[in-house]
Amino acid sequence: MAQDFIRYDLLTQRALRGVVREVLANVARDGAPGDHHFYISFRTQAPDVKLSTRLRERYPAEMTVILQHQFWDLIVTDQGFEVGLSFGGVPEKLGVPFDSIVGFYDPSVQFGLKFDNPDSVENVATDEAETPVEPASDSAQDAEETSPAAAPEGGAQVVSLDKFRKK
Repeated sequence: MAQDFIRYDLLTQRALRGVVREVLANVARDGAPGDHHFYISFRTQAPDVKLSTRLRERYPAEMTVILQHQFWDLIVTDQGFEVGLSFGGVPEKLGVPFDSIVGFYDPSVQFGLKFDNPDSVENVATDEAETPVEPASDSAQDAEETSPAAAPEGGAQVVSLDKFRKK
């Protein structure tokens, strides 16, 4: 097999992250249309992720946030987005670089993107980029995410996306 000096895999990932950027920029400007809402999974230890110590300790590897009804101050730049969310009644401001995102899913239209780890040299663009987001692998997090009690009243919710997958 010939070596890919152009790195089509990285170009494809960058283009698909542009889809996420454009969708979020439209939502920041006009609000979410119809029933659209978004599950965004990102690596919490990625460079330039802005996250409170409390949340970083609770989600040491990966976190999924939902942008639906209760978020505020969504700001989108070329590099990432910032958003205000409430976790357990505590307001937090998150900063998420697009390069840290590992998954994006809009359950209202069953549209999902999965991104490879950009630090991995073996990344290969496949049909995976068209499948729904994988949940975080932290077992304590998975238990919290699937528990209905994990969603504070009126706050953001971190959930497992397994319930949205076709089995």
